[in-house]
Amino acid sequence: MPYRLIQLAPGSYDLLLHGEIIGSIVRSGARTDQVTWTAELLNDPAPGQWPPPFTQVEHTFKTLEEVCAWLGAPEIKPLRRTE
Repeated sequence: MPYRLIQLAPGSYDLLLHGEIIGSIVRSGARTDQVTWTAELLNDPAPGQWPPPFTQVEHTFKTLEEVCAWLGAPEIKPLRRTE
């Protein structure tokens, strides 16, 4: 699946599939040992309608690298800061 991530803010990404936003990837937790990353679909499709590799609406991971490996190494567009 050709997923892409577009960074919105540190720890927050839109998840795109075929150019459409279908979900988000968000970091939660204040301390390094308590951080979790959540991949979540925006809509709540019926079971069996989820795009692979989703097997439910929400999945959690310990690192962004784990999320990216699970999604098949998506292209990541970083946040652009203007100063």
